[in-house]
Amino acid sequence: MRLDDLLAALAHPQGASGSELAARFGVTRAAVWKRIEALRAAGLAVEAVAGRGYRLAAPLDLLDAAAIRAALPADAARRLATLVVDAEVDSTSSALLRDAAAGARSGSARLAERQTAGRGRRGRAWQSPIAANLYLSVLWRFEGGLSALAGLSIAAGVAVAQALQTLGADGVRLKWPNDLVHDDRKLGGILVDAAGEWAGPCHAVVGIGINVRMPAAAAAAIDQPWTDLAQVLGGRDGPLRNPVAAALLAQLLPALATFETGGLAPFRTAFAALDALHGRAVTVHDGAAPWAATAAGLCDDGRLRVTDPKGREHRLAAAEVSVHRAAEAG
Repeated sequence: MRLDDLLAALAHPQGASGSELAARFGVTRAAVWKRIEALRAAGLAVEAVAGRGYRLAAPLDLLDAAAIRAALPADAARRLATLVVDAEVDSTSSALLRDAAAGARSGSARLAERQTAGRGRRGRAWQSPIAANLYLSVLWRFEGGLSALAGLSIAAGVAVAQALQTLGADGVRLKWPNDLVHDDRKLGGILVDAAGEWAGPCHAVVGIGINVRMPAAAAAAIDQPWTDLAQVLGGRDGPLRNPVAAALLAQLLPALATFETGGLAPFRTAFAALDALHGRAVTVHDGAAPWAATAAGLCDDGRLRVTDPKGREHRLAAAEVSVHRAAEAG
């Protein structure tokens, strides 16, 4: 019982009974019921209508690869190799890493209506409710080796923040190393997976998660301050996801090409204007006792500069520490 086929059946205004769905998909009515309950647990509103069966409580904002590609400017469209929309996948980045190992071209991209194992930084789970938020990954191949990828997540963050600003999301900022925030609440995140040679051919998958319209059931599982584009833009229903996906690809694909030739340097000025931590008190957690510092911007390689209470400068790598605003450190 494929998710996209089941959603199409439930989207019919008249609904479909459990027996009709069981016959259509060749399963038992009990299996249909379990699948419906799983959809509800994942945040999808499915009604049970007397005499009609099951149907969606509201239309879904489904992703459309053709519509997204058609909305891209020429430069981005030229750089987009393939665009796959999965109904359900473990994670778009995991799927694209498998594609990369099979020879997928630079500029390949994947989107999903739902992730069953979405990943955040340091192995954290990423909430991925069905057809509500945006889960996008892009593959890019580099010849300069893994050693040249320092700061890639920063460059990608700049591109994503600028894309959201084109949609009217003023006030979006970047919290080093990979969070998008608005009014100190998390709006999205970026995760880079890389593989290949240290000084030769390699590839990176840039994974992006953006909260577009977070269902209450999924929001209950989030353990930090958060927001979504529906709140940021002030609309009850939030923006449609296809234009959001197109805006992200329109900015990200050229940015990856720029990073390939120029590294982080072309993005540092833009990051400084978006830096959510600069000049603010932070708490550093580096495996020892947390310690206080003041954030002081980026190093050339994307590390974060901080000064401790004695005025000594430290340079922090994303792989070594996490940094939180002092107000968040409980």
